[in-house]
Amino acid sequence: MKSVLITGASGEVATHLRRELAGNYKLRLSDLRPLAGKAKGETYMKADLSRMADALRITKGVDAVVHLGGYSVEGAWENILQANIEGCYNVFEAARRNKVKRILFASSNHSVGFYPRKQRIDHRVYPKPDSRYGVSKVFGEALGSLYADKYGMEVFVMRIGKVSDKPIDKRRLSIHFSPRDLAQLVSIGIDKPGIRFEIVYGVSNNTRSWYDNSNARRLGYRPRDDSEQHAAAIVPKKEHPTAAKYQGGSFTHLETMQNPAPLPGKKARRTVSRRSPRSAR
Repeated sequence: MKSVLITGASGEVATHLRRELAGNYKLRLSDLRPLAGKAKGETYMKADLSRMADALRITKGVDAVVHLGGYSVEGAWENILQANIEGCYNVFEAARRNKVKRILFASSNHSVGFYPRKQRIDHRVYPKPDSRYGVSKVFGEALGSLYADKYGMEVFVMRIGKVSDKPIDKRRLSIHFSPRDLAQLVSIGIDKPGIRFEIVYGVSNNTRSWYDNSNARRLGYRPRDDSEQHAAAIVPKKEHPTAAKYQGGSFTHLETMQNPAPLPGKKARRTVSRRSPRSAR
């Protein structure tokens, strides 16, 4: 059984993923925040990814890293820099030093969020980030490309939509990613032989998808869920005109958002607009 490190293990995405992967891998869970309960086969290691020493400690002896850790919404540059750029570099470099070959990087739909909703895009499009957060995800993708080409590491980049049991608004009908489809894609990223550097979209088989996800299908991804079954229950809401035009939604016009998972002892920054959703991904 492979040993897999999941960073950001206390977050929403990791919580879904842990449940779905239970029993398939030995899961080493890492976060700066406390972890609510551990299942059989899980171990927890507290770590601050902005510290190289911590990154080296948690990556030692694992077969793969699923890097979910970081600041998950648009925010002040100092927060993005420390958590999503310095922390990301430390994870890749620590994995290299510890001879961990396989890294799954949780990029985001916000790395390409300034493409218009009317345009269907694939994994080969030029990045068009919609925020400082999106820029940090483009950085992670570029870093993964460097480590694949220069150091021979195996990097699987997932441009994740919104992981949830069901979408709550019209935009998320296009980017919905069910937990079981998430687990399937992550398992491909962990186990598929021959990966060097791949970019795929972390979305389900949504009727309204903005993405041509043929690269994921080439690697064996067969998503089971479609958000369309929830469409009738979606209550229409008025969107900011910029948000309504682009795939990135509110990230295209808001300067800061409330961090859904603030670090211990730190106050979450408030959004500058009352129109922003509770969870803006």
